[in-house]
Amino acid sequence: MGSLPLDAPVQPLDPEAFAGDSRAVVDFLAEYYRDVDKYPVRAADLEPGRLRKLLPDSAPEHGEPLEDVLEDVRRDILPGLTHWQSPSFFAYFPMNASTAGFAGEMLSVGLNVVPFLWAASPAAAELEGVVVDWMGRLLGLPSRLLFSGGGGGVLQGSTCEAVVCTLAAARDRALAKLGHEAIMKLVVYTSDQTHATFQKGARLVGIPPSNFRVIPTSAASGYGLTADAVRAAVDRDVASGLVPLYLCATVGTTGLGAVDPVRELGEEARRHGMWLHVDAAYAGSAAICPEFQGYLDGAELADSVSMNPHKWFLTNMDCCCLWVASPRDLTSALSTDPEYLKNVGTNGTGKPAAIDYKDWQISLSRRFRAIKLWVVLRRYGAVGLRAHIRRHVTAAKWFERAVAADELFEVVVPRRFSLVCFRLRERFVGDDAVDDVNRELLAAVNESGRAFMTHFVVDGKFVIRLAIGGASTELRHVMDVWELLQAKAEEVLQRYQL
Repeated sequence: MGSLPLDAPVQPLDPEAFAGDSRAVVDFLAEYYRDVDKYPVRAADLEPGRLRKLLPDSAPEHGEPLEDVLEDVRRDILPGLTHWQSPSFFAYFPMNASTAGFAGEMLSVGLNVVPFLWAASPAAAELEGVVVDWMGRLLGLPSRLLFSGGGGGVLQGSTCEAVVCTLAAARDRALAKLGHEAIMKLVVYTSDQTHATFQKGARLVGIPPSNFRVIPTSAASGYGLTADAVRAAVDRDVASGLVPLYLCATVGTTGLGAVDPVRELGEEARRHGMWLHVDAAYAGSAAICPEFQGYLDGAELADSVSMNPHKWFLTNMDCCCLWVASPRDLTSALSTDPEYLKNVGTNGTGKPAAIDYKDWQISLSRRFRAIKLWVVLRRYGAVGLRAHIRRHVTAAKWFERAVAADELFEVVVPRRFSLVCFRLRERFVGDDAVDDVNRELLAAVNESGRAFMTHFVVDGKFVIRLAIGGASTELRHVMDVWELLQAKAEEVLQRYQL
């Protein structure tokens, strides 16, 4: 493949070129996945501006061969990436990729339809409704959150989008009764373990920052939000003339994997007519296994539930399932109906109402995400996906036992799902130095290039997180990182002469 002649017209969807370029990219990625464990997990060169120095100041005037582009990716891009699909990536939460996810993504971007209206791509819109009901049943969600039970679901790009949408729905539902001027009285409640995206979302929908309540948690409740703490905060606000609006219950918090008691919080939300959202972005995937469905007990009290198949469900970015008990509440807050978007010929026919997903999200345009999740479900089935989840939970249990058996280390909170939070013990380091030593340990592990982990701070303590969930991560990789941690701990402690 050479460069195009200077006067050659561009043929962007020539079938032969499409096939050839696609094969070249697939071969490139296959080679990458064969060798991904050979790259430093985190980019070795973290100096900002590196890539700008390597690339030209302006785009090329004439097209270039794809092999030249891929060679530049290999030489300039790959060394500057953090390799999220490395089997030794244990940071943040997993961001799964899979063969089925990639195949579904190829179908999505290849067909490149935009199903914002039912009429814009009927099969795409209807497949989405089918797939979110499939997912809801796999997770054991109550029927009231499914289309088959009067609720419904949509595939968002991220939890952040789902949060803004549900906050807007809750806001408008409340203001329809109170009047728009009452927006200054609305209050949102979360815990100190809740993801910060809820604070951002509350600001975006106009909730005053002074009306955002971050309720403390403690080790006594496993850092879960208690109904008593919520009740006390709500009662204080009600006594001050404020209006409780929205309560978030998290199943699998980002920092520690903590679980809030959904049923108890749901009952408290109903006491004041609050919108209850259940955020199961990471841990929701585990609920396809019967042994984990108890964590969603009480979901029938929720107004909305969300989880991210792109985290731990072998579905390539981006894909977030959002279910709502009342689609009307959501669409009332998000719908627009200009003449140029009306579905001509679909109304008044006596047929089931079409779903226009533009009214279920922030943006108008949207991707055909449903086909990606559908391919994953079809290719792996519930049995294969449960095995994927259980494999990582088993590895996390092994790691937790290894940490607990080592006198230098301690497990900070009991393991939940596949996240283990640990650190070097104070008695071997000293109270004044313990956080610094753990910071150095984490930095040493990450700088080795052999693994990548992140941290959290709870009760003033610096904690190291090991989040297991990579599509290629096996028990042997977890054993390897444990050996690496032990070796680096010895090096760090020697520097402190301990």
